[in-house]
Order: sequence, then C-alpha cells, then structure tokens
Amino acid sequence: MSEAANVSMLQEAYRRWKDTRGGSVDHWMSICDENIKFGSLAQGAPKIAYLTSYSARDELARYFEGLAQDWEMIDYRVDALVAQDDRVVMLGECSWRYKANGKVVRTPKVDSWRFAHGKAVEFYEYFDTAQVQAATE
Repeated sequence: MSEAANVSMLQEAYRRWKDTRGGSVDHWMSICDENIKFGSLAQGAPKIAYLTSYSARDELARYFEGLAQDWEMIDYRVDALVAQDDRVVMLGECSWRYKANGKVVRTPKVDSWRFAHGKAVEFYEYFDTAQVQAATE
C-alpha cells in the first residue's frame, strides 16, 4: 500500500475513534494484522496492566476492554499524520476520565504505526504515563 492509503486508513480510524468516544474497537481490530506487534509506553503499570505489549490481534482485545472498563474518553484530537514508506506517525492530544474517581488526564499522544499488505503490523503509543498513573491513585 502507498503512504497515502495508509494515512487515509488511519484518518478514518481516528475519526471513528473520536466520533464514538472510544467505541470503534471493531474497526481498529479490522485494520490490524493477526500478528500485530503492539506496545504502550505504560508497560503494564499497576492498575493499568492492559496498557502493555501484545503480539497478536486476539490478545489486543484486552487493551480495548481495559480502556472501556476504566476510562471515559472526553476528547481525542489528531493534529498530524506523518508518513514515510510503510510508517505513519500520529501526533495529537487526548483526554480521558478515570471512572473510579473522576480524575481527568489530558496528554499529548503520539502513535507510531507500520503497515504491510494493507494491515497494521506494528503499533507503539507514547503519552504522559505519569499523569495516567496519578489518575489511578
């Protein structure tokens, strides 16, 4: 796939993510390869163990289940999608409310993607993990 096609795929996925306030899990799963390598800067910290590494699409469901159980999306903004060859990087910002105590986290968000044969084969997310951890306390 071309850089433009990868960017277009992600534009649609992020639009759905924002519009449904985190309810478009099936769409995310549909663009991921069954052997996706998925990682999160949080590295499975206490109380957010689902924000960790996964090596298969089926396992990735735990990530989305944890988010839906513990967090309410307030906003998700994509500022830029930057593509080079098979990679796309998303630069943006998001805010979420921790359901257990109502604390809000607003953080810059960077997602790094790699694509092959029309599917996402690698993903890694970067965000303010200190804020996320503090919200769970």
